[in-house]
Amino acid sequence: MQANALIHKHAAKSMRVLTSAALYFAIVFGVGFVLGPIRIIWLEPWLGKTIATLCETPLLLAIMVASARWVPKKVGLSRDVSSLAAMGIGALIFQQIADFAVGIGLRGMMPVEQLAYLVTPAGLIYVALLVAFAFMPVFVNNRS
Repeated sequence: MQANALIHKHAAKSMRVLTSAALYFAIVFGVGFVLGPIRIIWLEPWLGKTIATLCETPLLLAIMVASARWVPKKVGLSRDVSSLAAMGIGALIFQQIADFAVGIGLRGMMPVEQLAYLVTPAGLIYVALLVAFAFMPVFVNNRS
């Protein structure tokens, strides 16, 4: 009987982590999906890719902070480091899958082109945002 309870407890925790990761991803990716065309269509021709990306960065960081704080509360996720880290890494996995899909489907960019972008100045800013995205749940919920 104890083994069954332990399995159920672990499954419930895993489901909360998965739900948290999916919700965190959906919020941040949704905002990025709205901001992306604004950056590409209006800001990049005027300011260039790097400055346009820098203009978008504070907005994305703000939504990361707010959603990384809100989602664990909403879902009832434990505030231990392992759960929060799993939420962030899970969200990053969802984000990368979606990013490649959008790049291929909407922008016609092959994965090689998408990866090459990451070593440009704007791409390096994006990489820094991805790292922040993955670790934000731990960072903003750290109680020590």
